[in-house]
Amino acid sequence: MISFKATLEKFEEKGEKSGWTYIHIPSEIANQLYPKYKKSFRVKGILDNLKINGVALLPMGKGNFILPINLEMRKIIQKPIGETITVQLIKDNEEYQLNALLLECLQEDKIGYSHFNTMPRSHQNYYSKYVDSAKTDPTKAKRVALICRAMHQKQSYAEMLRSAKEF
Repeated sequence: MISFKATLEKFEEKGEKSGWTYIHIPSEIANQLYPKYKKSFRVKGILDNLKINGVALLPMGKGNFILPINLEMRKIIQKPIGETITVQLIKDNEEYQLNALLLECLQEDKIGYSHFNTMPRSHQNYYSKYVDSAKTDPTKAKRVALICRAMHQKQSYAEMLRSAKEF
């Protein structure tokens, strides 16, 4: 496990990443976690007092990565942008399992299921994690229905979220 200190940062204007809170993972540290790998990969460990697993490091060029810190993580860490946190990371080799309810429902629609299967696994994970992050069963069901409709209409994740706001 690699230990280091990192500063909580926030993107102002960075395309789809605008507004994201993150920590910078320099290439030297990334290479210790997964030598010479330049694509997104998952890690587990501890951020201050928060245990994490299955969190993706995202490539930012020149071997550097970022680790996005979502709202739920920020609430537990309880530190503002600019503060330093203690980071302990190791590569997470456990493969993420797609949400079973989502897969079951998608399989009932050949067009939607076919479109879902054309996507890279990382994109499939976005949809699955969207269902997994719901706190109640009714919200999970609503999200599964939204995803099934989006797959049938061949929408991207962002298109699906935008269309959901229109209702």
